[in-house]
Amino acid sequence: MSAIINHFVVHQLINDGEKLSVRARDDLFDVGADIELFVQQLSQSYNNKPVKGIGGFVQPDDEEAQSFKDLLAGLIAGDMGFLPFSVQICDKLVSAMIETGTPESGFIVVTQYQYLATDYLMVALLDTKEHVEINPQLNLTVSNHLDLAKMQLAARIDLSQYQTTPELNRYVSFIKGRAGRKISDFFLMFLGCAEEVDIKQQNKLLLEKVEQFMDVEQFAPEEKQQKREELATYYKSQIESGEDIVVEDVAKTLAMADQTQDFHAFSQQSEENLESAFQGDKTSIKTLSKFTGAGGGVSLSFERKLLGERVVYQPESDTLVIKGIPPNLKDQLNKWKD
Repeated sequence: MSAIINHFVVHQLINDGEKLSVRARDDLFDVGADIELFVQQLSQSYNNKPVKGIGGFVQPDDEEAQSFKDLLAGLIAGDMGFLPFSVQICDKLVSAMIETGTPESGFIVVTQYQYLATDYLMVALLDTKEHVEINPQLNLTVSNHLDLAKMQLAARIDLSQYQTTPELNRYVSFIKGRAGRKISDFFLMFLGCAEEVDIKQQNKLLLEKVEQFMDVEQFAPEEKQQKREELATYYKSQIESGEDIVVEDVAKTLAMADQTQDFHAFSQQSEENLESAFQGDKTSIKTLSKFTGAGGGVSLSFERKLLGERVVYQPESDTLVIKGIPPNLKDQLNKWKD
């Protein structure tokens, strides 16, 4: 990622067991190589999160109070500096936590940056993690670092899209959290945002349509496997760069000389609403390359290309025959037998 960092600041969210408060930094960070690296890692970690929602701002219930949208308008218009903007949205985050009864603590990162000619604003709540460092004199010291791996609350606003096509309501993305929607409810309240697109469902729907299309167009088994691999490569590239999965790009990937119709047109022929572009779900890549399943104490996973070769499915008897058992599993089975 080669990004231009416009502004960067971190404030602390304190929960002392009785009340929530914000310990605000007095000034913005000077942007240097270390901040650029951190924002790169922050953006990459966000891109890799598998469960996100997409939406836009909604009209607040209390129209007299300044909403996140109002504060953002002031920032964009130049009527408010980035530091006071960041402090005021932190106060709004605290209010949302109190109202929903979901107290949190940690550090609130607020940054505005440009990437691939697109302006973004990101807000993330991060915890810290202790780690041990060793210096040239072989002395050990313990210090804290912001734990990007466990980031569960973050949102990114596409400022460019917000200013050009706000009516689409597709300019806010946010992490939904592994514990279901509840973990992100107060974050949506803080943003004044409503979810419009279920990213996980969109990815699932796209890949279902890809399989249907290849069946209708009668792709040979080896052609199907080749197209899945090409699509997996495309997915990885888009997710790593933070770019959307574009249905027209998928259509180009699936294009064959003798096909009777275009995938893009095929994907629009059902009542299920497939967006023209949406964020990629990292877990979807696995479905392109593997069959997986678990239940009744059995967990199985194998590469798609092995079906019909090393793995044979017999639907009439509801069995899978595996030829060439993995050595480590075979060793366990032999020990059990003995």
